[in-house]
Amino acid sequence: MATSAQDQTEIAAALVRLYVFLAQYLDRCFDEAARKSYPDAELQAHLTETRRRLMDILSVNPVVKKKLGEECDRILALGASCLKSGAADQPTREAIQAERTVLKSKTLALSDLVAVLRALE
Repeated sequence: MATSAQDQTEIAAALVRLYVFLAQYLDRCFDEAARKSYPDAELQAHLTETRRRLMDILSVNPVVKKKLGEECDRILALGASCLKSGAADQPTREAIQAERTVLKSKTLALSDLVAVLRALE
């Protein structure tokens, strides 16, 4: 299946959105203002739809699809355990911070790629 430059840009932009939503989900673990400013149902809806869309796109590459699915599951489980208990122990806090760092790096790199691709259109 051939894809256009616009399709590639949209795929990269969808990955950026997913990583931003995952980061916002983790932010809710430690930031009361984040929990109040962005309703959980709305965040979950955006996260679910963006993930579903990417999984459809990534069906052409089962390895990448599996990696992204595992990453999402790991981050969502980590956030859910923290939000459920209302507090996180030190190892959980460190794991959340590590995931946030990775998400930030991926988001920055992909955002730059999207900006370059859009400039080329």
